Amino acid sequence: MALELMAPLMFAALVVFLLIGYPVAFALAAVGMLFAFIGIELGLLHPALLQALPERIFGIMSNQTLLAIPFFTFMGIILERSGMAEDLLDTIGRLFGPIRGGVAYAVIFVGALLAATTGVVAASVIAMGLISLPVMLRYGYDKRIASGVICASGTLAQIIPPSLVLIVLADVLGVSVGDMYEGAILPGLGLVALLALFIVATSVLRPSALPALPPAEWLPRAPESIVRAAVHHLPLLLAAGAIFYLMRTGLGGTYAFVLAFAVAVAWTLVYSRVHGIAFAAALRAQASPLLLLVIVVLMEALPAFHDTLWYYVGALAALLVAAQAWLGSASHNRVVAVLAPPLVLIFLVLGTIFLGVATPTEGGAMGAVGALALAAARGRLNLKLTREAMDSTLRLTTFVMFILIGSTVFALTFRGVNGDLWVEHLFSLVPGGVVGFIFVVNLLVFVLGFFIDFFEIAFILLPLIGPVAAKLDINLVWFGVMIAMNMQTSFLTPPFGFALFYLRSVAPREVSTADIYRAVVPFVAVQLAALAMVIAFPSLVLDLGTTQSKKQQVEQNGGEFVPPPPAEGEPAPEEEPAAQSGTEAQPQPDRDFVPQPPQADDDPAAAFKPQKK
Repeated sequence: MALELMAPLMFAALVVFLLIGYPVAFALAAVGMLFAFIGIELGLLHPALLQALPERIFGIMSNQTLLAIPFFTFMGIILERSGMAEDLLDTIGRLFGPIRGGVAYAVIFVGALLAATTGVVAASVIAMGLISLPVMLRYGYDKRIASGVICASGTLAQIIPPSLVLIVLADVLGVSVGDMYEGAILPGLGLVALLALFIVATSVLRPSALPALPPAEWLPRAPESIVRAAVHHLPLLLAAGAIFYLMRTGLGGTYAFVLAFAVAVAWTLVYSRVHGIAFAAALRAQASPLLLLVIVVLMEALPAFHDTLWYYVGALAALLVAAQAWLGSASHNRVVAVLAPPLVLIFLVLGTIFLGVATPTEGGAMGAVGALALAAARGRLNLKLTREAMDSTLRLTTFVMFILIGSTVFALTFRGVNGDLWVEHLFSLVPGGVVGFIFVVNLLVFVLGFFIDFFEIAFILLPLIGPVAAKLDINLVWFGVMIAMNMQTSFLTPPFGFALFYLRSVAPREVSTADIYRAVVPFVAVQLAALAMVIAFPSLVLDLGTTQSKKQQVEQNGGEFVPPPPAEGEPAPEEEPAAQSGTEAQPQPDRDFVPQPPQADDDPAAAFKPQKK
């Protein structure tokens, strides 16, 4: 058997194993080991190739980035079972009640919040299906639009950080998880905006399909004066200003947090005594000014906000005061009390990652601790909940790790038989260069999403097409976000869209499976429009998706950012004269440098490939 036939036969064998029904992890590992032994017996591969396998598996197990997966999974399961989704849907649904399609807007908004906190599609779809779908059907919503918006909003967890898919894609493509998270922010928010615009257009074209809720279901309003609303926030805002001044004059962050906590507890106790209410009721009544106090201390503790702190705090304070004047104290405090915990948790997790204070793994650990604290505050934390969350986290983490190990075994043998060159050759036959490559890859991912899971796409397809994208000089952060946006449709495309199964399990009898399948068609089109937006405007990803790499380069270059060398044909920047201290100027990168193939010490598989003449 010729070496050139091994790669296509390996790929065909993998497809056969998957069609038979073998688990993906074991199919990958079995095909890799089988063809490794065949290659060794035929004299096409050296037995030493398999000596690299233990080291690669150990490298997977010692990968610190992958620790973020169990942390974020545990955080999401704890939050989902603590009742946060129910409170958000009920309160936000009533807030948007007077508007046509108000419950649909609430589902989209809450879906985005749940995506940024739980990151679990199943939890989001099931919670919204149980709570919002009966309400929408009871008040005359079109059942297809109601089903479709719930499924589509639940899948936002795949593109809005902290998405597990983005962690896996970053690891497979070899880019920073922080860059991938930052690059996905604007596309994720753009998809939320497109979903909302679709509801707006539907409510205009088909008003009967998205009616407003009756007044009895609205959030009660008792408007009050701006002055009274401002006075309500004034004491704790003054306390926040005093703590801000103390921090600027040398008070440490730890002491500031303790002082802020003491002020918040003391003020809540005084408020409860003066008004004759319980401490918990006083805490809910003071949710808005307490939120301001927490945000001031958190933002002042982060150096990136030192110069702009009061712009953000002032804008937030004005928004909270205006909302209280419009809604009244009771409804306003209810909304803030529901929104504050997830917003603070999002800031603790994503804010610290984006500002470079914490790595994704450390951010996931803080999120897990924060989720436990929120569950305890709601009185939902117990041994049974913790055990169930740990069991689910262990199952998902083991699933991911076994697929990753199986894909490593497959990739080692596949590269040993020159499979990477075979894939590169196949894509070189695609007309259109980079544009043709992007089109074919997106078409391939979209079609595979009808039949296999997004994890399987990431671990089977990405290791094959990632090196080709790198050789075509495609930015891998943008490429990863584009693939993640495309893979999001796999949750909505029948016959194996998981979001469809999740909603079917909780939907009432009047909503048939055929209704759910038809319902997602326009929302798949919306997701494809968002994908086209990412492809047409790469700056949506690249404007934010390279800051982590720049921070690392700044640290490596002694506090100075060195831009990359100019592209071929562009004028080179003028060199600055060397410093007067006698230090020689650093040599400039050679633009004509061509990377050499990896040596045997770097990758054992490379030593056993036939050398190209």
